[in-house]
Amino acid sequence: MYWKQIGSLIFLICVSFSVMGEEEFCPPIGVRLTSYGNYQESAWAHLSSIGVKYVFISVPPADQVADMMKKLNEHNLKVLVMRGEADLTQDSCVQQLEGQFQVCSQMDVHFLFLSAKRQETPKEVVYERLRRAGDVAEKYNVTIVLETHPDLGTNGDVQMETMKAINHPRVRVNFDTGNITFYNQNTDAVTELKKSISYVATLEFKDHTGEVDVWNFPALGQGKVNFPEILKVLKEHHYNGPITIEFEGVKGVELTEAQTKEAIESSVKYLHSLGCFK
Repeated sequence: MYWKQIGSLIFLICVSFSVMGEEEFCPPIGVRLTSYGNYQESAWAHLSSIGVKYVFISVPPADQVADMMKKLNEHNLKVLVMRGEADLTQDSCVQQLEGQFQVCSQMDVHFLFLSAKRQETPKEVVYERLRRAGDVAEKYNVTIVLETHPDLGTNGDVQMETMKAINHPRVRVNFDTGNITFYNQNTDAVTELKKSISYVATLEFKDHTGEVDVWNFPALGQGKVNFPEILKVLKEHHYNGPITIEFEGVKGVELTEAQTKEAIESSVKYLHSLGCFK
């Protein structure tokens, strides 16, 4: 009897730790507002109606922050990530970014997304500018996240190269699951995420049909991206940062408002079916 009781106790402890481990992985999920295309104005009410609490938006002009905050509050939404703009070919980009960090701070947003384009500027020059931008971002408690775009974030290997060269805790990766197979051959999102996961601060969950340079980004769960395996990698690395859903559809195919909303709602339901999310 004694040993049976001990065995039962050990079993309960193991189950408790297992449940605790599951509860620890519960990142917030939001939707990128541009996913609504021409119907972004109706997105606000729709997101609330399908239980979404977070959004990804562009940085509003400083004189529109109050109105944006009011709109967010009216729809019980909070911003997870904001898209910034900076011309990295110009040294003034750091000053340009500071104003956007200020807006982030005002709105209690901690991640500024950048599609970093260096064009003909030497990598070392852009690295140095992003390093200085990271110093400024630190003052506002903001982390810059570089999108999965050529040529500073094309895939996991490039992301690692860029992160190690910049070597700044306030400059990290925004890992876009759909862009991996759009820009790269003979690999997939899971493979590349495993390479750069230690530098990933935000993720965009976007599906893709798998063909290089083919603009076909369906609702989540309808393409080739292996989201269950991606979530497994995130759990293993104790990731709890933002996850934002992005829907871009098929190039040249115009969807109605109802079809757009259906794709986004389907994506949200699919993701919730895979685990715990705020």
